[in-house]
Amino acid sequence: MGSSDIPSDKSSKPENNTEESLLWLEEIEGEQALSWVRQQNASTLNALTSDPRFEQYQQEALKILTASDRITYGTLRGDFVYNFWRDKDHVRGIWRRATLQHFRKHQPEWQTLLDVDKLAKKEDENWIYKGVDCLGPDYQRCIVELAPGGTDSAVYREYDIQSKTFVKDGFQVPLAKTNLCWENQNQLLIATDWGEGSLNTSGYARILKRWKRGTPLTAAETLLETDVEETFIYPINVEHDKGQTCFVLRGHDFYHFSFYLVPETGDLKQIPLPQKCSLSGLFQDQLLVELKQDWQGFTAGCLISFSLTDFQQAGKLKDIHLVFDPGQTGTISQVRRAKDAVYITGIEHVSSQIHELTFQDHKWKQRLIPFGKNDVISISSSDSHNNHLLISRDGFLQPSSLYYVNFQAGTEELIQETPARFDTSGLKVEKNFAISKDGTDIPYFIVYPEEIKLDHSTPVLQYGYGGFEISILPHYSALMGKLWLEKGGAYVLANIRGGGEYGPRWHDAALLENRQRAYDDFFAVAEAVQSRGFSSPQHYGAMGRSNGGLLMGVAFTQRPELFNAIVCGVPLLDMKRFNKLLAGASWMAEYGNPDIPEQWEYIKQYSPLQNLKKEQAYPKVYFFTSTKDDRVHPGHARKMAARMEQMGHDFYYYENIEGGHKGTANQKQEAMLSALEYLYLMQQLSKKMS
Repeated sequence: MGSSDIPSDKSSKPENNTEESLLWLEEIEGEQALSWVRQQNASTLNALTSDPRFEQYQQEALKILTASDRITYGTLRGDFVYNFWRDKDHVRGIWRRATLQHFRKHQPEWQTLLDVDKLAKKEDENWIYKGVDCLGPDYQRCIVELAPGGTDSAVYREYDIQSKTFVKDGFQVPLAKTNLCWENQNQLLIATDWGEGSLNTSGYARILKRWKRGTPLTAAETLLETDVEETFIYPINVEHDKGQTCFVLRGHDFYHFSFYLVPETGDLKQIPLPQKCSLSGLFQDQLLVELKQDWQGFTAGCLISFSLTDFQQAGKLKDIHLVFDPGQTGTISQVRRAKDAVYITGIEHVSSQIHELTFQDHKWKQRLIPFGKNDVISISSSDSHNNHLLISRDGFLQPSSLYYVNFQAGTEELIQETPARFDTSGLKVEKNFAISKDGTDIPYFIVYPEEIKLDHSTPVLQYGYGGFEISILPHYSALMGKLWLEKGGAYVLANIRGGGEYGPRWHDAALLENRQRAYDDFFAVAEAVQSRGFSSPQHYGAMGRSNGGLLMGVAFTQRPELFNAIVCGVPLLDMKRFNKLLAGASWMAEYGNPDIPEQWEYIKQYSPLQNLKKEQAYPKVYFFTSTKDDRVHPGHARKMAARMEQMGHDFYYYENIEGGHKGTANQKQEAMLSALEYLYLMQQLSKKMS
């Protein structure tokens, strides 16, 4: 930073005197707030849709999103593959199934189970399908989750596969943020809104009950009640070769948990596990546990196991086994159980691998499977009652493909592959490392036209997330490829700390008072790319959503000279009040508690809203949020934009009236919003700029 970039004493003092005056924007459906939203939307749409390229961008996006030759990813349940499908004729989508036999022959005869468009029309509700939970091993009864406008709050209805109808007088849960699972055909384990005092400070259920068929929901029996300051309570049914076993996850905060076994009778039995771990399945009586902290001689990031039967009989853990250790350069992405083996997908220096593990003579044996070299590998579905696997693979320039695999039988069949959605000729992918402020090597990928001149003029878009131990991998993005790469842009994926690319240690390095490290990592990648001659601040943009939206807010408030465009999606921006808005309190284990002075001391150093300055020049930011997002409050984006408006800073703002935390409720909306984002980026970063 040069001396000319150092703010004066006056400009360095955050202007907090008007923060309270913006609280009306937190009234999600408030008339005044929505009037302000509509005005901002109209202004943004008028500016961006008047560009003669907008219609082309939108149609290109919609063609990709509604293509009939998209991969039909499915869920294996017994002899069937279940799929949820949306296209131009099914805007809300259909839930359907086909036999695995026909699916493998590339000739699935789909049987529609639920048409969400017809249901929404019939009931005059804005239903968005959120998922389904079916009871094995016959999978004849399911619980369907439907949300109005795509919110986290949803209704749940029991569905009968054989009759293809909702069950009359079956299990039905009214609109709420609910966690549930099947205990058996006649009982659910359920945590929901039971009325006054039953929710925690994050707005989630804090009381778990057992609900028996034929009784009203109000008669459900309480199994566990958590404190109001705790975060989650989740019932989990784990399928295995002998049936299923139920557990309860009790979240003291976002990363510290207690786990309980749910016996058929009697009280819950707490399992003596460390608080930073997760349950990953049950295989041949071995309960699989992924450690997030060092424990009993095992290091954080390892997968361990122990006999569940021994625990039930002795009340303690015996003979704890090491299943898999990804080491310091890798992490576990997935743990999936089949009938005769456990499969782990992981990443080594942000490159995918798949391992097969079997348990013989009280020991785990493993082998590295040579599948999908240089691609991102993901097990899209498995079934603990057989050895069928559906595996997807893709890469930045490699379109998605889906395989049926049975490694036990040596079977590997290509089921479907997506045609190229954008022109990749002349494009090159590199993986490099940038050096962060504290000397840490930060991996990043860059995709660019190989023949470009290194004259600092290429439009570059950098993406990052950096939170909640979520790994961001180099997947094929048809929309980004078509609307950005094909039009001459380059793309950078920054694997910054706070994510999970190197396991728990990578995440822990940017927690709480160390949050600034994630932001320094992001800046280091941008500086590295620019120093190599690919681009310059005038042509450099960044994009992020949710926690990544917070990253974007920090990017343009801390380093505005480094970027000329920022897409700030469904973001957290007011870190002084994030814990008071919707689910925000549940994230204090990630960011800290702003109500504690010593923690606010480090949070306020990066909180975007509190660090806006009137005299500072900022890039023209594009804010995007959703009225129906009941996870990250739209007030964050609203207040940030309004504050910038007060200070005279220019920006774009668009708020979708529906869509939940994803931001969109259907493919038409997604196409339009993608067109707006990439057109904005091209306008801001194009080489034609003076």
